[in-house]
Amino acid sequence: MSADVSRVLSAMPVFDGHNDLPMALRARYGYSVGGLDTGLADVHTDIPRLRAGGVGAQFWSVFVPSDLSEPDAVVATMEQVDAVYRMAAAYPGDLAIAYSAEDVSRELAAGRIASLIGIEGGHSLATSLGVLRAFARLGVRYVTLTHNNNTSWADSAAEEPAVAGLNDVGRAIVREMQRIAVLVDLSHVAPVTMHAALDVAVAPVIFSHSSTRALTDHPRNVPDDVLARLRDNGGVVQVTFVPPFVSAEVVAWAAASSQECRRLGLAPIPDVWPRAPWPGESAATAAAANPPAGSHPALAPWLAANPRPAATIAQVADHVEHARETAGVEHIGLGGDYDGTDVLPAGLEDVSGYPRLLAELARRGWSEPDLEKLTGRNVLRVLGETEKLAEEPLWPRSPAR
Repeated sequence: MSADVSRVLSAMPVFDGHNDLPMALRARYGYSVGGLDTGLADVHTDIPRLRAGGVGAQFWSVFVPSDLSEPDAVVATMEQVDAVYRMAAAYPGDLAIAYSAEDVSRELAAGRIASLIGIEGGHSLATSLGVLRAFARLGVRYVTLTHNNNTSWADSAAEEPAVAGLNDVGRAIVREMQRIAVLVDLSHVAPVTMHAALDVAVAPVIFSHSSTRALTDHPRNVPDDVLARLRDNGGVVQVTFVPPFVSAEVVAWAAASSQECRRLGLAPIPDVWPRAPWPGESAATAAAANPPAGSHPALAPWLAANPRPAATIAQVADHVEHARETAGVEHIGLGGDYDGTDVLPAGLEDVSGYPRLLAELARRGWSEPDLEKLTGRNVLRVLGETEKLAEEPLWPRSPAR
C-alpha cells in the first residue's frame, strides 16, 4: 500500500531549511508584510500557499549579499531579522517565532507555522564572536559559513579556496556556534570547508539547501564522501529544488548561455542589493526605487532559439533518493530555496508544491515513517541534539501563549 501524503503531513509537517521571503519583501514590497494572509503576487511564498504545502516550520533566511562590507552586512542582516519578527507579529494566528525544538513541537501542535531564523553567510558576523552571540540572542539558529564569496576564515564553493577550508579563526567560530547551539550550515561552502567543519564539529551539522553532486555536478552540491560523513556526525542534508542543482540539462543550458554572452561580449548584469525604506519613507516608495531584475536584450534571439529546459519533480526525487542511499534515511530533509531563485521545477513553482514531491516518493515505495523523517523529524532531531550538546544556549525563551 502506498503512503498517504496527507497523513504524513498531518503527523509531521514540512520543516523547510531555507526560504528567502524576507529578501523578496525587501526588494518588491519595501519590507511591507501586508497581504501575506491573502496572497502576494511575484513571490513564491505566502500563508495560504504555506498551508496548502503542508509547511509547519520554516527557517527564514536573512540573506544579505556577501560582497557587502562586513559592517554593512551586519546592519542589513539586522533589518532582515526585523522583517521576520514583523511577519510573525502581523499574523500571530499563523506564524510564531520559535527558538528551540520544544518551541517547534509546541507550535506544530497549536497549528501555527514555527518561524526560525538562519543567517546565510559568515560575512554577516563581521568576524566577531560578539556579533554571533548577539544574533543568537535574537533567535538566529543557524549560520551558513559562507555565501558566494570566501570570508577571511572560510572557503566558498563559488571561489578558489584560500584558507584550506577553515583557518584557526574559522575553527574557533564553528566551535563557538556549537557551544551556543547555533547550527553550522554547510550549504554554499567548498568541499574542503565541509570536511574541515566536520573535523571540528562535536554536534550535528546541516546543509540547509543543497542537492547531491553525484547526480548534478554543480559546485553548490554535496559530494558523496561528505554525505557519507553525515552518518557519523548525525547531521542532515536538506535537498533543494533549484534547477541548476538538480538538472544536468539546466546546467548545460546555463553554460551555453554564458558562452553566448561571452561571444557577444556581454558583461554580467550586476546584482543590485535593494535598499530598505528610510525612516519616514513609505514601503511603496522604497520598493519603487528598487530596479527590477534585467536581462541583456542582445541575448533575446538566442534565448528564443534555446529555451531553458524545465527541471522536474522526478529529478528532485532522484536527489532525495541518492541522499538517502548515501547518507541514510535519518540524514535527509527538504530546503526548497523558495524566493531565492527565479525559476523552480515544474510542479514545485511555489511553496504549495511539497505534497507533489512527497506523492512522487510515495509512488516510488517510500513508507510513511520514512517520509515523516524527510519532511521534518530529522531536522527537528538535529535541532534538539544541538541544544543538548551546547554549553550555553543563548536564544530567548518564548513567551507563554
